[in-house]
Amino acid sequence: MSDDPPLAVSVPVGDPMPPADWTPPTEEVTLADIEAAELGLAGVARMTPLEPCRPLSARVGGPAWLKCENLQRAGSYKVRGAYTRISRLTDAERANGVVAASAGNHAQGVAVAASLIGTPATVFMPVGAPLPKIAATRGYGADIHLIGETVDEALVEAENFARRTGAVLIHPFDHPDVIAGQGTVGLEILEQCPDVATVVVGVGGGGLISGLGVALKALRPDIRLIGVQAVGAAAVPASLAAGRPVRLAAMSTIADGIAVGRPGELTFAHLSRTVDEVVTVTEEDISRALLMLLERSKLVVEPAGAVGVAALMAGVVDVKPPVVVLLTGGNIDPLLMVRVIEHGLAAAGRYLRIRVRCGDRPGQLAALLAEIAQQGANVVDVEHQRHDQRLRLGEVEVGLAVETRGSEHSDHLVTALRESGYTVTPDRALD
Repeated sequence: MSDDPPLAVSVPVGDPMPPADWTPPTEEVTLADIEAAELGLAGVARMTPLEPCRPLSARVGGPAWLKCENLQRAGSYKVRGAYTRISRLTDAERANGVVAASAGNHAQGVAVAASLIGTPATVFMPVGAPLPKIAATRGYGADIHLIGETVDEALVEAENFARRTGAVLIHPFDHPDVIAGQGTVGLEILEQCPDVATVVVGVGGGGLISGLGVALKALRPDIRLIGVQAVGAAAVPASLAAGRPVRLAAMSTIADGIAVGRPGELTFAHLSRTVDEVVTVTEEDISRALLMLLERSKLVVEPAGAVGVAALMAGVVDVKPPVVVLLTGGNIDPLLMVRVIEHGLAAAGRYLRIRVRCGDRPGQLAALLAEIAQQGANVVDVEHQRHDQRLRLGEVEVGLAVETRGSEHSDHLVTALRESGYTVTPDRALD
């Protein structure tokens, strides 16, 4: 598609020199903090499986593993940080309740943690948050308020609510307890794959990758840690270039779970020290990754949870195996899944949309469909258009959605139809 953003942007991370107007926070999360969080999460967060992935192994030339946090309690790693934070509140703080802002996964993590600990939870979610995530959060017992278009706008309202009511704000990423809780994933990776050489993980506000960085680099400084963002919501590369957290003017991505307009002060300070590289992936990359995970690994993953896999499949980063890729969440709206699967098939060249002009004669449509069947393709949708001023008298245009075996098969089908006398054009209106 000609209007797509660049395929990928890679930003190396060193120790950026912060400008004079930004002072890094003095708080520092340590390995001891993460080990303490792991003890506190016993019986709450499960040790999620580490599954081999043959397609990725073939791609990277060595063992590649999937760390399945999509199978975590409440469907993502977020319960680790939320529970760690809430469990450390005083009795008086718990009595006033907790409040959070989230597009879904942090909301569910806070709701689950609050219900386990026995404190009221209020959650502010963007108006466009996926309905299944809203329903799940409400089902865990939280009071839901829909406001704003982004997590950042919802967070402002959550902060205002905290000031008005005395409820404790459970930040989605920028708090030491939250970072420590998320960092427990790193301890599990090292236990499950002691010889891991590269860890790849999606990045939103930076809580997870900050915790991973602390844990992994403390125990295995040689491990390469790579962050991945959607190209349409890449706040971390912009911040690294500026040497301080900066806010994006706009965001656009299907990966709503990592659509955060600005990394946190604390998370930026940590990730800028511990992350080796940050890369970005396109919407097409993400769609292909989700499709592969569903077809080959039999795993349901949300777009934000699949960006690490997308980076490896797209080849936008060089990695040394063994590689562990985090699947950070599996809470995907079924309607979005349908659209993403279709988009992934199209991106992989297996779903072709074309418009075919032919004579408006009895039996013409049947002949066209027979020709497509003869070429081994499967028609899944047909749209017949007679009333269009662009059509000549006695001419009809047929819009077709066709399943093929891949790009070469699609090209062969188009060529065969043209050789049979049909006028064939890509259906850009449906792309």
